[in-house]
Amino acid sequence: MEKVKCLIIGGGPAGYTAAIYASRAALSPVLYEGPQAGGQLTTTTMVENYPGFPQGVDPFTLTDGMREQAKRFGADVRTGIVSAVDFSARPFEVNIDNGDRLLCDSVIIATGAKAKYLGLESERKYLGLGVSACATCDGFFYRGKDVAVVGGGDTACEEAAYLSGLCRKVYMIVRRDVLRASVAMQRKVQEAPNIEILYGTQTQEVLGDGAGVTGARLVRVDGTVFDIAVDGFFLAIGHHPVSDIFKEWIKTDELGYIVTLDGTSRTNVEGVFAAGDVQDPYYRQAIMAAASGCRAAMDAERYLSAK
Repeated sequence: MEKVKCLIIGGGPAGYTAAIYASRAALSPVLYEGPQAGGQLTTTTMVENYPGFPQGVDPFTLTDGMREQAKRFGADVRTGIVSAVDFSARPFEVNIDNGDRLLCDSVIIATGAKAKYLGLESERKYLGLGVSACATCDGFFYRGKDVAVVGGGDTACEEAAYLSGLCRKVYMIVRRDVLRASVAMQRKVQEAPNIEILYGTQTQEVLGDGAGVTGARLVRVDGTVFDIAVDGFFLAIGHHPVSDIFKEWIKTDELGYIVTLDGTSRTNVEGVFAAGDVQDPYYRQAIMAAASGCRAAMDAERYLSAK
């Protein structure tokens, strides 16, 4: 069984940054990238808000650069998915989907969070071509255009309000006949002159011309089907943190986000740390994930040096 000083689970900005810092601290980190190398960031078309790239940067260019930087300093970056963990005793035991088993002195969890989608084939077809789950990431591309936001909670209202400052028209597609958001957020979108709330409405299909989104086909509760013309289609129906395999050992909140202690990356299990979207229900930005990856590696180095 292989012995690892520092195992990093997840290959997005948090995981790669943790690997950079852990490598430079001589922790000889092993990183498993998981099912999506580069993380959720790679579902967008262009990253406009990452510092240091005044013209924006392709998400694959950004995450590939992070990976190569980690490897340059000695990180062992591997393809594979962690299938099970046992944090009941140290060293921790971790199983990989290819059958490998590791004993780890420390673990950094950076598995991220997955946006919830409607499950439509047309939605998948246009993901990154007009379909997005992050208005803060992609809203800039729709300046002066018409867009739609799916959802009726606080997140959907926040996304719609943000987009209303950029876009000509924002449709809110709300399944119920009321918004589930807080009173303050409801008032904000209801009073915005360019937000139209379509209550009692669900999406039947995302429409496109093959190159990008051109609209959405909607259906009301009474069965009426109608189309709207939009250039962007934003999902705001929640995220699911990728934390299920850790829950037997690691404390999470009611939504499944890993709880970290006292403003650090430490979890309730000594020697296990969390970084990125798997522990961040609020910001979910690449720059925040990268920063938390740095923090996790530094916390892991201090933990190991004190052993």
